[in-house]
Amino acid sequence: MLNLLLFKKLKKKIFPIVFTMLIFFVVSLNNSFAITIPEEKKLGKKFMEMIEKQQMILKDPIADHMITRVGNHILSFLPSQPFDYSFYLVDDDVFNAFASPAANIFVYRGLITSLDSIDELAGIIGHEIAHAVSRHVSESIDRSKYINIGSLAGMLAGAIIASQTDGDAGTAIIQGSMAVGHTAMLAFTRENETEADEKGIMFLKKSCFSPEGLKTGLIKIRNSDFQGVEAIPDYVKTHPGTGKRIAHVESILSDYTPLAGKSVCKEDFKFDMVKYRLLGLYADIKPTFNLLQTQLANDPLNPAIHYGMGLIYARKFMRKKALLHLKKALALNIFDPMILLEMGRIYLLDGEPQKAVNVLEGVQSDPVMGIMAKFHLGHAYLEMHNLKLAQKYMETVINQNPLLYPKAYFNIAKIMSQQKQPALSSFYLGQYYFKIKNYKNSKFHFTKALDTLDDSEFIKKTEKLLKQIAEQKEPPV
Repeated sequence: MLNLLLFKKLKKKIFPIVFTMLIFFVVSLNNSFAITIPEEKKLGKKFMEMIEKQQMILKDPIADHMITRVGNHILSFLPSQPFDYSFYLVDDDVFNAFASPAANIFVYRGLITSLDSIDELAGIIGHEIAHAVSRHVSESIDRSKYINIGSLAGMLAGAIIASQTDGDAGTAIIQGSMAVGHTAMLAFTRENETEADEKGIMFLKKSCFSPEGLKTGLIKIRNSDFQGVEAIPDYVKTHPGTGKRIAHVESILSDYTPLAGKSVCKEDFKFDMVKYRLLGLYADIKPTFNLLQTQLANDPLNPAIHYGMGLIYARKFMRKKALLHLKKALALNIFDPMILLEMGRIYLLDGEPQKAVNVLEGVQSDPVMGIMAKFHLGHAYLEMHNLKLAQKYMETVINQNPLLYPKAYFNIAKIMSQQKQPALSSFYLGQYYFKIKNYKNSKFHFTKALDTLDDSEFIKKTEKLLKQIAEQKEPPV
């Protein structure tokens, strides 16, 4: 039985995954158990809708680019697949990754920040791809018929209750139901993990990544004292039996030698820079600051650590120190666009828009960071009262990636207001609040816009968006 104290400590990390798994078990119990590819695609779509509603996904274009490039490189050595693979970054410091229905692969922020190389990340992504290739998720759904429906209902109820209360009631329910249902779940889960490890290594041997990365990644999972994860029973974890898996992987790789003609990674994945970006921008400030201080003392010429430290200082509102560390990082990695991008952003925060423009102009042509640089450039020109250029950049952001920077709509609203166009200002404010799902304010500004809008195209857009707001079942305040 799972230790109650440990379970309470871990419930916030475990329940999101348990909950999402249970959704599909319950769906399968209500739908005859035979999971075809079209059915799995429907499940995958429903799953992604749920994930989006929970706002679990971290939309960082730089980190997204890295994990997608790694995943697509591995997939390039596989035969044609029935699913379109997608890779997502989960905004949580959990040391985990998982594959959901229809080949959606999720990598947690905490996984990347706990690893040391692109090979380790590729090893774990390769393992998740192997789960998807083997259709282990659909297999689990199909086999869930062997688990008592009452047990599953109890687990689902426990997860829901614990996510909405202090967790005591939910913990009691989920513990009891797990004790009943875990045996059937455990038997095939270990089997699937072994198969995924074996196939993952086979994929990695063909790729430009070393399959040794899977082994060292698993060792880090085992050695990690991350909330005592090894103490959790196997039937709670998404990837059980780490110790046994390491032994099996070591036996497979015992006589490994790179294949003749093995591809070489030509792309610079900038793993260290992305790792410290995630630490600097999204991890808890105090422990991360202490960690980076220690690492910097031991490795003072590491540009990635200086980069991460600069980002942490910016979050501590110590912008001069932030810029000092970013300049040190830039001296070590000359013209690095990741560093220049953040320097421009922090110059803006520090009230120096012209300096921001000077460093950001060289980044706007970058295929990954260009859209981010353009948003900051638009903001800088707005601060400098160059409304024409500010509007140009903000409209570019909206046309290319409206979900990345909803505030682009807010900034255009400011521009319209300064240009004495109140109707359009209200329209764009409505758009801004709509994008951040504040439907009450969105409705207010759209309604206000309709009072004075005279452009038929904008009137149609406004009426359409008001209709969408009216269709929301429970519009948030």
